[in-house]
Amino acid sequence: MHELRQQHTIAHPVAVEGTGYWSGQDVRVEFRPAAENAGVTFVRSDLPSRPRIPARVAFRTDMPLRSVLEFDGARVEMVEHIMAALSGLEIDNCEVWVDAAEMPGCDGSAIAFVEALDRTPVVTQESPRRCIAVREMIRAARGEAWIELRPSTDGSLWLDCSVDYGPGPIGYQRRRVKLSPDVFRRDLAPARTFLLESEAQRLRSLGLGTRARFADLLVFGPEGPIDNTLRFEDECVRHKILDLVGDLALADCDLAGSVIASRSGHHLNARVLQTFLTKTQTVGQYRRCA
Repeated sequence: MHELRQQHTIAHPVAVEGTGYWSGQDVRVEFRPAAENAGVTFVRSDLPSRPRIPARVAFRTDMPLRSVLEFDGARVEMVEHIMAALSGLEIDNCEVWVDAAEMPGCDGSAIAFVEALDRTPVVTQESPRRCIAVREMIRAARGEAWIELRPSTDGSLWLDCSVDYGPGPIGYQRRRVKLSPDVFRRDLAPARTFLLESEAQRLRSLGLGTRARFADLLVFGPEGPIDNTLRFEDECVRHKILDLVGDLALADCDLAGSVIASRSGHHLNARVLQTFLTKTQTVGQYRRCA
């Protein structure tokens, strides 16, 4: 049985500044407290009407290699690391004020957001956090990539991910974790975005990522990371789990179940979540996890 926990917000605003990987634009992110049941909302302070974009999978727009939200004509990009930090720390209600469309890449991980959020006390609110239990297996697949949601026996959220790059410095990696704030801080938040050198050069040829250095994330050449060193031997799969936490946070509730993913990315993560929520709403399973 998974007992519902209380909702949380933060006591006072904290901020992170950086540069967007894709746009190269400077951006400031300010996390602000929010009322119970408000969820997470992005606010574009750089636009005249300060449009508000709810962090829900219904407002997700498909774009390569990142999670993007769009609502009422306003957009925020690369939100997965911010959403992972909030979800991983069990901060449920928060306004995220930003002065650009793309979130800062920082070092390619979620650690800058975690460290900022850890500078403010977490406030326990009166209402319980909604939780949905996975009752049956749901699968999404594309080619050799796939992801499944399955019931769990203990009412927790388990994440089991693998990547397989064949022969080379990344190779095959697999990790399984039971999500909690301590596990997120220690084992997932420091894991950085990664890509192959050929992928990085292709993006630069398209005029993308021109301000990002190889030292700002993990770029793998034939011998391993270029101008960088690994924080974990299996840092790549840890980052895949971090991304998965951020994508699942767009459910706007806790999930109780087991998630197993092989070579999955943002598109499949969102697809399986959308299918799950649609089925859940249809059969009326918004209830206490068990």
